[in-house]
Amino acid sequence: MCFVSVVVSSRLVTFDRSLEEAALDLGCTPFDAFKSVTLPIIAPAVISGWLLAFTLSLDDLVISQFVAGPSSTTLPMKIFSAVRLGVSPEINALSTILISIVTVGVISASLISKRNIARQRADEQKALQQ
Repeated sequence: MCFVSVVVSSRLVTFDRSLEEAALDLGCTPFDAFKSVTLPIIAPAVISGWLLAFTLSLDDLVISQFVAGPSSTTLPMKIFSAVRLGVSPEINALSTILISIVTVGVISASLISKRNIARQRADEQKALQQ
């Protein structure tokens, strides 16, 4: 959790509060201002913090064993026990799924970022022409 807070707080430090205040001045409720202004700005930091926490949780097998209850099995514990008994097709499939999800996420984030940059440049060009 500490890693997520460090990543998100670093984004919030550079966050321009006047954007949120402008949304409130224009009639948004505090929740609507958060949803339409703050969340899109901090979303990349939240997602990267989540990915960092997820990756580190896969590495912390001992902590997962202590935190999990006696009847629950976390993903790191399942992977470790399956690998210890021998690599099975289930582990290969799980690894493929995890790698695919991360790859799709990175590509999606890249495309969204490029689209947003292109939209900003187009808006800047329109503003300069007017």
